[in-house]
Amino acid sequence: MIKGIVVAGLAGGSGKSVVSVGLTAALTRQGKVVVPFKKGPDYIDAGWMKLAAGGNCYNLDPYLMSAESIKTSFFTHSEGADVVVVEGNRGLYDGVDIDGGYSTAELSLLLNLPVLLVVNCTKTTRTVAAMVLGCLKLDERIDIRGVILNQIGTKRHQSIITQAVEKYTGIPVLGAIPRMKRDIFPMRHLGVTPHQEYDGSDEAMQLLAETATEHLDLERIQEIMAPIGVRKGVAAKKYSEKTLRIGLLMDAAFQFYYSENLEALEEAGAELISINAMKEETLPDLDGLYIGGGFPETSAKALAANSSFRKSVKDAAEKGLPIYAECGGLIYLGESIELDGEVYPLTGVFPIRFGMSSKPQAHGYSIFEVDKQNPFYERGAEIKGHEFRYSTILEWSGKSEDLVFKMSRGVGFSDGREGVTRKNVLALYTHIHAMGTPEWADGFVTCCRDFKKDGLRKQKS
Repeated sequence: MIKGIVVAGLAGGSGKSVVSVGLTAALTRQGKVVVPFKKGPDYIDAGWMKLAAGGNCYNLDPYLMSAESIKTSFFTHSEGADVVVVEGNRGLYDGVDIDGGYSTAELSLLLNLPVLLVVNCTKTTRTVAAMVLGCLKLDERIDIRGVILNQIGTKRHQSIITQAVEKYTGIPVLGAIPRMKRDIFPMRHLGVTPHQEYDGSDEAMQLLAETATEHLDLERIQEIMAPIGVRKGVAAKKYSEKTLRIGLLMDAAFQFYYSENLEALEEAGAELISINAMKEETLPDLDGLYIGGGFPETSAKALAANSSFRKSVKDAAEKGLPIYAECGGLIYLGESIELDGEVYPLTGVFPIRFGMSSKPQAHGYSIFEVDKQNPFYERGAEIKGHEFRYSTILEWSGKSEDLVFKMSRGVGFSDGREGVTRKNVLALYTHIHAMGTPEWADGFVTCCRDFKKDGLRKQKS
């Protein structure tokens, strides 16, 4: 049987990513097949988990996905694994309301998995036992089976906390990670750097694996994991015959793609073509283009310098190529982005000039209703997603009433609306998850098929 565990923390910054990624990397290096999952709307941590496992990481989001789709994704993607590691987000009981709705704790109950609790022990000793005891008592349904101490200063520091936790809670301490002289994960102004943008990602992964091997009791952690009721060695998923070519901008600037979104396109018959927007001269022959989010601002100079590629994207849009773009992809389809007084030209598909703020302009879950015609979604659909952006709109010659979605939660593009369109192009700030929005892949692929067949799709009414 496959075994699994949820790695949770007392708060964001507790060190659960260090433990989750390190544990995944260490077990993978032992020859085990580890399938990682990340709770919530997160691309960067999921990317590091993917790098550690050498295989896809999947996102389980109780807000974006139904309980049934979460279980379907979890059990389907766990097939063939030896170990499953689910990294939580924020604190164990943190959710969207006073009852902890959509929390990591709720997810552990839904999946019937035990919890490995990570505690930041900076400037504290015996109080750690009180915090762990509080987590045990707040909801006694939560099966906390082990504790990892993080940011340990000395052997004495570790000994006192270990004895206190085990005496007052009865929960074993299964590892203690010392205080590091530097962050294992490279940090920058927006948080953790995506591994795709970090030249030292392989070195960092090696350090994480060695840290976990040296400071975590890997054998006992595996012993406290619970069987998850799926069989090993199950045949790989079969996809439809590949009849479409859909491009992905996949490079240092654009790397925010849920594995589930890409699988949904493949299941619908798409061959996915990875494209580097900074190195390729032109777009290849395609039936559709998907531009995910990322940090185009950190690669603005290189993106702007590749004028032939930018022109090929604009030309393809004018010819009716179906293009779906999210957040960073939306920015790339604009006219330019201004950074520190410098203006960098982009594709110019939309007459939008972007800038960047030092503060988030939108952050959190969002909901919109489709109330106008567009290439991919039917009118009347209600779509859940999430936003996270620092970009600002410096100039736009369009009108808010021309945007095709009405926001009922979140910020959107302008005046409570979202979604700019031109021919078969749809670009928006909101990110969606394919298992919570199955109509996305259906609409995108249908548009691509129509374009391939007829050359130009008539927009949905």
